[in-house]
Amino acid sequence: MSSPQTRIESLLRELVADGSERGLQVAVYHRGRLVVDAVAGVMSRAPDAPSVTADTLFPVFSTGKGVTATAAHLLVERGLTTYETPVAAVWPEFAAHGKGGITLRHLLDHTAGLSAVPAEIDHEQSLDWDQVCAALAAARPATAPGTHLAYHAMTYGWLVGEFIRRVDGRSFPRFVREEISGPLGIDDGMYFGLPDSESPHVATLEQQPPASAEPPPPPSPTVPQWRGLLHNWMNQPDVRRACMPASNGIMNARAIARHYAALLPGGVDGVELLPPARIREATTLQLPRPEIPPGNVFLFTLGYMQGGPAIDIGPEESAFGHGGYGGSQGYANPARGFAVGITKNRFRDGDTTPARILSTLIDCIAL
Repeated sequence: MSSPQTRIESLLRELVADGSERGLQVAVYHRGRLVVDAVAGVMSRAPDAPSVTADTLFPVFSTGKGVTATAAHLLVERGLTTYETPVAAVWPEFAAHGKGGITLRHLLDHTAGLSAVPAEIDHEQSLDWDQVCAALAAARPATAPGTHLAYHAMTYGWLVGEFIRRVDGRSFPRFVREEISGPLGIDDGMYFGLPDSESPHVATLEQQPPASAEPPPPPSPTVPQWRGLLHNWMNQPDVRRACMPASNGIMNARAIARHYAALLPGGVDGVELLPPARIREATTLQLPRPEIPPGNVFLFTLGYMQGGPAIDIGPEESAFGHGGYGGSQGYANPARGFAVGITKNRFRDGDTTPARILSTLIDCIAL
């Protein structure tokens, strides 16, 4: 049987050759060992575009939510806070408009009732952490905490990130750098706020035209219309410089996979970010299945998506992670002992790349 590296390399070359993808990376750790570090394609559609390497950086949108969740769980594991701590206990201004009952648990599982970006926040203001957090603290919740799952597409990052800052004292990027990416040796592969010096190493995103002339879906109330087309938004230098943990992380596949490898029992190269007992609690489904809104294919735990038969992070319910707009993925599969990172720069409707990668891995990595 071909090795996982050979199988994934072959798949990536095929995806680029047939026009499905422009450039992409896949990294896989299996039981603490890097077994796949594969790349294919180029960084942009420009005629002289550089080839993608394992060090190329990609905007990964909501894939950063998984790292954000890990940061919060680190604080709980160290006894600095609990899942039941009211947000207003560490962020007093947040109590406005009856939000005193919202806890860290509600932030992590998308039931805080604050999924919409405050109407007064525009593009320029969204780049200012303090201004956005002040608007969220003053916001009126749409629903009572813990009663309704509504995906907090952008607000999740500011809410959880500011909670972390209020408890720990460090900014969110510094906390991640010192507690996650630094210990794992992936400082140069995981950014929440991109330094200008790293801009030349970031792939340019593109959107494949839709195959049909059907009108686009109506805008989501959780994603402001000023963001426009998401690939264009994330190609802007000012957006890349800002810190929006839920939606503008910039990473490579190896860093994503290594983060999840450190969440599996035994960790990776001596670094185990969280013990198995904490992971079990963090990856327990929060809302009972009958209460999950119809049409919601994502099953949320405390900040991670849970695996399942129709989920691209694995069929087992023990699988956990988070994907991002356009097909980036990061996940761990405790039952199979592997952790995966996927990054790519071509977005298209009906994208099957993550599912094909997962299927190949399941086929070639023994339990």
